[in-house]
Amino acid sequence: MGRSGYTCVRHVFCSLNVFVWLAGCAILGVGIWLRLAYEGYTNLLPQYSLMSADCTFIAIGVITFVVAFFGCCGAWFQSHCMLVTYFSLVIIMFLVEFMFATLAFAFRSWLGAFMVEELQSGIRHHYNTSSTNALHNLWSHVHKEFRCCGVVEYTDWYKISAWPKESWVPQSCCLPDFANNTDCGHSGSPDMWYPKGCSEQVQMWFLDRLHIVGIVGLVVAFIQLFGLISSMLLFCTVRHKRSGQTYKSYDHAS
Repeated sequence: MGRSGYTCVRHVFCSLNVFVWLAGCAILGVGIWLRLAYEGYTNLLPQYSLMSADCTFIAIGVITFVVAFFGCCGAWFQSHCMLVTYFSLVIIMFLVEFMFATLAFAFRSWLGAFMVEELQSGIRHHYNTSSTNALHNLWSHVHKEFRCCGVVEYTDWYKISAWPKESWVPQSCCLPDFANNTDCGHSGSPDMWYPKGCSEQVQMWFLDRLHIVGIVGLVVAFIQLFGLISSMLLFCTVRHKRSGQTYKSYDHAS
C-alpha cells in the first residue's frame, strides 16, 4: 500500500473508531442512568433481570467501548497486537450476531410463545398495585404508549396474585374516554378497556419500523466490514515495514 493510501486508511479508520467509541460511551451512560434512576423499571421479565433494558445498554456500551478502543489505539500507535485483537473481536461479534440472528429466525415461533408465557408469568406472580412496584409503572407505560391491555388480551389480568379472586385490569387499560373513571379497571366491562393485547401492538409497531431496523443493521454491518478490511490492511503494512529491510518506515505522525 502506498504511503498516501496507508495514511488515508489509517486516519479514516481512527476517526471512525473514535466516533464508535463515543457512541459506546453514550450507550453505556444511558445504561448506567437507567440503572441508577429507574432501577427495576426497565424489566418486563422479573425472572430474567439480565434481559432488562439497563443491562442490555450497559453490555452493548462496554463491548462497543472496548472494541473501538483497540481499533483506535491500534491504528494510531501502529500496534499490530492491538490491530489483531480488534480484528479478532469484530470477527467474534459478527459470528455471535449471525448465530443469534439465525437461531432467532429458526426458532421464531418458539421464541414468541416463550416471551408471551414469561410476560404472563410476570403479570401473574410479580405485579402489584403499589406505586413503588416497578412492574406496575412499566406496564402502565406500555398500556398507554401502545394502547393495549395485557399480553395477548385483557383476560391476562384476571385473577392474578395481586387480586386473586377478581376479574380486574389495571387503570391504565382504560380507554381515554374512561381514563378519569376511578372504577374503570374494576368495572368488569371490557367495552371500557383497550381490546388488543400488547404483544400484537408491539409487533405491529416493530413491523411499521422494520425499514429502520434494516438500515441500522446495514450500517452496523458496513462498519464491521470496513473495520475488518482496514485493520487487516493496517496490520499487514505495519508488519511489512517492521520486517522489511528496504522498506522505508512511515512517519508515526503522518
